[in-house]
Amino acid sequence: MINLIAWIILGLIAGAIAKAIYPGRQGGGIVATMLLGIIGSLIGGSLFNLLNTGNLALTTATFSIPGLIVAIIGAIIAIFIWSLITRRSAV
Repeated sequence: MINLIAWIILGLIAGAIAKAIYPGRQGGGIVATMLLGIIGSLIGGSLFNLLNTGNLALTTATFSIPGLIVAIIGAIIAIFIWSLITRRSAV
């Protein structure tokens, strides 16, 4: 239960910071920001694990300053991918 709460808090913080950093306007409210941050935490944690160990495993960033930075980078990647998907479907 504690890990779930930490994931939600990390996701909310990482998603909000990533939305502030990423140029342009991204829609969505607090739930979308939280989901974006959680997805970013998974992306960032998995990429970080791949770079450190050479193995691709689905892991999440930890609730720490380096983990937050990794989650923000992952959330920025998630925003970029989401903008590509929504841009194609709007055409």
